[in-house]
Amino acid sequence: ELALPPGAPLRKEEIALELGVSRAPVSEAIARLAEEALVDVFPQHGSFVAPIRPQDVRESLFIRTALEVEAIRRVTATADAQLIAGLQVNLAGQAEALEAGDLAQFYDLDEGMHASIFAALEAPRALRLLDAARAPLDRPRRLGLPEPGRPEATLAEHRRIIDAIASGDPEFAAAAMRAPMTQVARAVEC
Repeated sequence: ELALPPGAPLRKEEIALELGVSRAPVSEAIARLAEEALVDVFPQHGSFVAPIRPQDVRESLFIRTALEVEAIRRVTATADAQLIAGLQVNLAGQAEALEAGDLAQFYDLDEGMHASIFAALEAPRALRLLDAARAPLDRPRRLGLPEPGRPEATLAEHRRIIDAIASGDPEFAAAAMRAPMTQVARAVEC
């Protein structure tokens, strides 16, 4: 959520005290964040919030695109009315959040939409891989969302994705999912 800027130190003792836990779970969490390229750990020097590295973003985007495009292809082939109705409710919530200017809620609903699509796949290991791949993308996505026109474009992309799922055409849905990923890739390269 960008609460800590890149380079900010992570002091295990302070975090453990603030959360009322021992250092062990804090160390485990920092190790996991390091695996996700969100934290840099320097033995004997400390742990720090990692900078946003274009290479990490590109790699994560590659993995996310591969997983989400294939997931939507498979989900579309078996999508039922309940899934589509749930996605449409989420989409209505996104529109309401956007109208209210609540970008945090909009972002959460965006994540929820993707999670709903992927959950319909019923592939927990693939979901864990997707979550790990998404982590380095979250900060640039949050930074880019407030750009003029970006939230509205995102909502339009989501409408196309949900319409494509409802069409029952897996290749159409895959193309609808791939289009916004291509836009993100272009933005990363700029």
